[in-house]
Amino acid sequence: MTRTVMNLTRLLVPYFVRRSRSCINAAIDAENVQKRTLARLIAAGRNTIWGQTHRYDKIQGYKDFSECHPVEPYDVLRPYIMRMIAGEKNILWPGTTRRFAQSSGTSDGKSKYIPITDAALRLNHYYGASCSLAMYLDTHRGSHIFDGKSFILGGSYANELALDNKKTKVGDLSATLIDCVNPLVNMVRVPSKKTALLADWHEKLPALVRESAKANVTNISGVPSWFLTVLRSILAESRASSIHDVWPNLEVFFHGGISFAPYRDEYRSITDRGRMNYWENYNASEGFFSAQHEPDNPAMLLLTDAGVFYEFIPADNPAAPPKPVWEVEKGKKYSLVITSCNGLWRFPIGDVVKIESLSPVTLTIAGRTKSYINAFGEEVMVHNTDAALAAACRACRCSVKDYTVAPVYTSGASKGHHQWLIEFSHEPDDMELFSATLDKCLCDENSDYQAKRTGSIFLARLTIASARPGLFDTWLESTGKLGGQRKVPRLSNDRKIIEKMLELNQPSTKI
Repeated sequence: MTRTVMNLTRLLVPYFVRRSRSCINAAIDAENVQKRTLARLIAAGRNTIWGQTHRYDKIQGYKDFSECHPVEPYDVLRPYIMRMIAGEKNILWPGTTRRFAQSSGTSDGKSKYIPITDAALRLNHYYGASCSLAMYLDTHRGSHIFDGKSFILGGSYANELALDNKKTKVGDLSATLIDCVNPLVNMVRVPSKKTALLADWHEKLPALVRESAKANVTNISGVPSWFLTVLRSILAESRASSIHDVWPNLEVFFHGGISFAPYRDEYRSITDRGRMNYWENYNASEGFFSAQHEPDNPAMLLLTDAGVFYEFIPADNPAAPPKPVWEVEKGKKYSLVITSCNGLWRFPIGDVVKIESLSPVTLTIAGRTKSYINAFGEEVMVHNTDAALAAACRACRCSVKDYTVAPVYTSGASKGHHQWLIEFSHEPDDMELFSATLDKCLCDENSDYQAKRTGSIFLARLTIASARPGLFDTWLESTGKLGGQRKVPRLSNDRKIIEKMLELNQPSTKI
């Protein structure tokens, strides 16, 4: 397989470099850019039902906006969104919204439905993706990314609603992004739209392999855990050990959705390290918020000009009032609140971010506000477990496909501890050594956990249960989420999820 003679990428780089510099400048001038963004959002929302209810016509600036209503959890927005799904117009955003992203459940156990307005597609999702690509090309001038195909992995329109309105589409965000993309993009993308939108993962996976294995793929985009399954299937079909044997011109993986840390070694094992780049995005159903802007720097540039106004609640003081971006402090962690052109107003998306720099504004993802373990005062978050697991795997020469963690509470003479359920891609030679190593690595990552573990007085060493191959897919299928933008819950403060998985882990269990 050879590259085309003309490097189309070289012709397009100047345009993308200009966009990259524009994104960086907007993150440097964050205060002014964000104030203008808020003014535009308020102007758009004034004549909606929501805007009229909250007197948006009286708002003159951020101070007024911060006082017009509190941060609103999803259960407050749900009735408005369901009216939008039913076809009503001018509810949370001007006009009629026809597309909605089905996202993971809330505290009431129901799925969330996030409006995907035309403005959100244009100003945020597609714009954010182009910014990420622009910053990659700005730092990789020798790229040939446009001289081949993009392999974009997406979900489907499978959903939990019985829709009467046939004009309305509900499903994974990625399904809408693929469905609505400029038709010219389909000329340089695999798989076909029909295959990309298949709902049945068992039918979809072999179709993905068939359509992509012979293509000249230069870049891939998707969720790391899901894409790893696809790549391993392609390798098996092609009888290759490296994906570069299949796609010699592959140069970059644009990834997001979950932490890449537990999967980095797995990807390195099936790629040529000297030819592969990894570029992280912070994108979710609620919006495209930030993207990597420098190689080998995990800090992502906040997209301050992407139709989203950001607020930040100090993670160590959830009762504190939100701060705008011009009042955040470097090195501090915050729960992220957004006001966006998709009609979400002062909405907490459930993520905790750490501000890495202020000019330009950059951040890393620290975890989820509800995805943590604090059963014993240890305050362990996802970024702690991801980092500890990656370090333990390097030390013990093993690799992990998926994992989840839950507390085992003190009972009788048994001390409380964490139970890890891990599906290994390659098991450690000595599980006892791996368990001890993982425990030490977690102590290194989290001082509270280390303090509780001292002398095993308050907290015993973690334990590990090995998951049978495919367990996490089985669990996802039992929840109806296999093949979507799947996110296995990493940490829980109770045992509801892990107990169900342990039940499914029995060899005789079927769903």
